[in-house]
Amino acid sequence: MSALATRPAALSPSFLADDPRDRGGPHQPLLVVRGLKKYFTVKGALFNSSGRVHAVDDISFTIAKGETLGVVGESGCGKSTTARLLMRLIEPDDGEVIFDGEAVATSEGVSLRDLRRNMQMVFQDSYASLNPRLPIEETVAFGPRVHGLGTRQARARARTLLSRVGLDPNLYARRYPHELSGGQRQRVNIARALALEPRLVILDEAVSALDKSVEAQVLNLLSDLKAELGLTYMFISHDLNVVHYLSDRVMVMYLGKLVEIGDVGTIYDDPRHPYTRALLSAMPSMNPDQRTVRRRSPATRQTRSIRRQDAGFAPVAFSPSLSASAGNRR
Repeated sequence: MSALATRPAALSPSFLADDPRDRGGPHQPLLVVRGLKKYFTVKGALFNSSGRVHAVDDISFTIAKGETLGVVGESGCGKSTTARLLMRLIEPDDGEVIFDGEAVATSEGVSLRDLRRNMQMVFQDSYASLNPRLPIEETVAFGPRVHGLGTRQARARARTLLSRVGLDPNLYARRYPHELSGGQRQRVNIARALALEPRLVILDEAVSALDKSVEAQVLNLLSDLKAELGLTYMFISHDLNVVHYLSDRVMVMYLGKLVEIGDVGTIYDDPRHPYTRALLSAMPSMNPDQRTVRRRSPATRQTRSIRRQDAGFAPVAFSPSLSASAGNRR
């Protein structure tokens, strides 16, 4: 990961103010989520019993314009479900989503068509998310055509975007997904997400299936595109080192709940919640003689906690109900 030594710079408010689509000013959050819930009913084998999985359980957060919000947590904690709820690929059971000051999917707010023009998603499986029957030029041009752009203009935009993500359109435009490598397919998915000129891009494990050299190239590409196009990212990943590199703030999820959120430096240097500390303690180290990153001693954390309380900050308390919920799920 030596190619990722320098963290990408955050976008300035003056840069964001130049966006003509901005309705509430650079200081209004681009996305506000309140009380989002999604429960799935599952059937058991014993006496046809059924239960409910709290996939996303009453979470609330905001994403500022021009920032990258990293989302971390173990498998099954609700990260991808949250992304699909925001895109309305799954209907939420409860909660409110506000995009740039306007409620989503309401009679007086943002329609789903307008939402998907402004919010796009890059999926983890670069092959399954592409149509195997379409050349990649047609795949990238499909979205703009559906939203009213002419065929010739849509194809021209597709070729421009392919060039922007590092694929020569003269070589790759007429190729099919099976003729590309994993890294090239993910670049196509990024180009497709950018084809509608969105303001927010949700990246769901977008680099987890790539080897490290290709991963570094794609991450640097994402950083360059963010600076060039004024994008906002929601970056979901299991790789804590990558999240630390790319994100401005980090949100930690556990069993469908949001347990901690804050600036990336604060979360990584002084995690307050026990689950966050356990998650970071499992982060691999670059030292071959030490398999995981060495965390500070409990005495050091207690001292920092006392200082926070003196400064008016209360540490996040571990919820007994959350612990009981974890025991029931096992």
